[in-house]
Amino acid sequence: MGKIKTLFFDSYALYEIFDGNNDYIPYTHDIAIVTTRLNIMEFHYGLLAKRGKEFADRLYDELVKFAVNINDDAIKAANEFRALNKNKKFSYVDCIGYITAKLRGIKFLTGDKEFENLDNVEFVK
Repeated sequence: MGKIKTLFFDSYALYEIFDGNNDYIPYTHDIAIVTTRLNIMEFHYGLLAKRGKEFADRLYDELVKFAVNINDDAIKAANEFRALNKNKKFSYVDCIGYITAKLRGIKFLTGDKEFENLDNVEFVK
């Protein structure tokens, strides 16, 4: 049995897995998930419209066990990252996730085009 890979799951990745994107199938097994409550919040919001409250709440409750805390250093670094990349359309949640992944030494899994050529990103469209 091989070593389990740990990745930070951006909201984008959560949506793609939920929507059945075949390119994300390799990320549905033998992966340790890390995310934040903010990313789960974005995902929950989208699910409310698509599938209703009961379903959205159930997935939120299942995913929250993978959420890590966001510390002050991550918040400051995320703001600095966002300020240095004003030309890109990064949300605060995206910046927090990306920096949290970097600080933890794990790749940031996303298909968000703004992250395509950045370091520490596992880009899957």
